Amino acid sequence: MFVDRATIYVRGGDGGNGCLSFRREKYAPKGGPNGGDGGAGGHIILRAVQGLTNLAHLSHQKHWRANSGARGMGSDCNGRNAQPLVLDVPVGTIIRDRDKGHILKDLKEPDEEVIIARGGKGGHGNLHFKSSTNRSPRQHEPGQPGEDRWICLELKIIADVGLVGLPNAGKSTLLSRISRAHPEIADYPFTTKFPNLGTVHAGDYTFVVADIPGLIEGAHEGHGLGHEFLRHVERTRLLVHLVDATPIDGSDPVTNYRTIRHELELYSPELARRPELLVITKLDVTGSLEAMEQIKHELCREPMAISAVTGKGIPALIHRVAELLHQLPQTEDVPASTPIQVAVEA
Repeated sequence: MFVDRATIYVRGGDGGNGCLSFRREKYAPKGGPNGGDGGAGGHIILRAVQGLTNLAHLSHQKHWRANSGARGMGSDCNGRNAQPLVLDVPVGTIIRDRDKGHILKDLKEPDEEVIIARGGKGGHGNLHFKSSTNRSPRQHEPGQPGEDRWICLELKIIADVGLVGLPNAGKSTLLSRISRAHPEIADYPFTTKFPNLGTVHAGDYTFVVADIPGLIEGAHEGHGLGHEFLRHVERTRLLVHLVDATPIDGSDPVTNYRTIRHELELYSPELARRPELLVITKLDVTGSLEAMEQIKHELCREPMAISAVTGKGIPALIHRVAELLHQLPQTEDVPASTPIQVAVEA
């Protein structure tokens, strides 16, 4: 099961109580206080881990609590600090405070960590309160409670390239040809139910491609699968827009292209300004050349053309994508006020 959103409650461990104790030995009946401090409670830490692809392992348990620190003991013995509770999440997870709404952390890098709920401090034992005027203190402190909060986790896949297009445009087939990913492929809409990632090697250069589930008209309003998965292309540096040359439903390739472009603009004007490479798919199908000419004429674009079945045009596409990525900023979040000056025509 693919899960890219989860809401959980986290609580750091409570601090251990300080100890009230006095040294009592045969020859030292009034040996003074010797109560130790309580140990600190464990933190709850979220850690980004390369290789995790979703949040399913956190969605089945709503409450997460770290262990409390041990209480202090006599003979000047402090309680043991509790170990932190580390929860692994995929790289690209955004952590948001559920009640206040603000972002606490965006874990973009592998092994990046954040303490999301601190453990409470241990209480002082009565040894801590000994002074020249108070030689037999009976004061001791309870441990402090750990921090707690509800947090919302949201995964935004980090990839260099996002494959977008209508259902059955050939995104999954292309991903399976250019990488070792094995997405489900079938001749019906919405075969892809969740984003798939594939690593592509272009000589010495490597980049990650995300196959985003098919978008339809009204995707920005939640129609189809678009509302759930449009955010997964927000971090990509380059969009590869696949258009079926001869769709079996008799629709027009140019209209289909404009439909997706319109949805991207309504969802996020910033996303719509990302560099885009237009690619015509199913070049092996009869009528594809005529569709190419129509697109060139009506869109004034020079698209690339491929056949994922025969492999025609795929090496050239990989080379072109790698070439464009070399020209684009290395950061996945591009400010809306900064237009990207790069030619993306084939």
